[in-house]
Amino acid sequence: MYIVVLNGPNLNMLGIRQPEIYGHETYEDLKAMIQQEADNLGVRVSFFQSNHEGALVDAIQQAYFDKADGIIINPGAYTHTSIALLDAVKAVRIPTVEVHISDPDTREEFRHTSYIRAACTATIRGHGLAGYVEALRLLCGTQASAPI
Repeated sequence: MYIVVLNGPNLNMLGIRQPEIYGHETYEDLKAMIQQEADNLGVRVSFFQSNHEGALVDAIQQAYFDKADGIIINPGAYTHTSIALLDAVKAVRIPTVEVHISDPDTREEFRHTSYIRAACTATIRGHGLAGYVEALRLLCGTQASAPI
């Protein structure tokens, strides 16, 4: 099984950006945590982070050509603005789990809308970095597939 992990704007700044919301772990810590669980599950993962919407669309499309079995995506602020990411996930038809470190529904009003959610099989929010591990397990069929 092959899972692509995509992260949008500012997620490369984990540990620096608003640690009271996102914690003190870094982006490298996040990747190591996911990789460790992927190794435990016998799953291959790749990571991509970009602050640019088009690069994320390209990565979603590349996942199709690379025959990915699933996508884990934290679109960051593009969650609330990007129809392009929604359309890309719809186009590739790869099971996709939307992940948010914080719970956008408990934050500013503009963060309550997720465009990409309509194309995702599940959403995990407010579980910190552990939400990515939950998403990986969900895509691998090792936990319930109901939205969280």
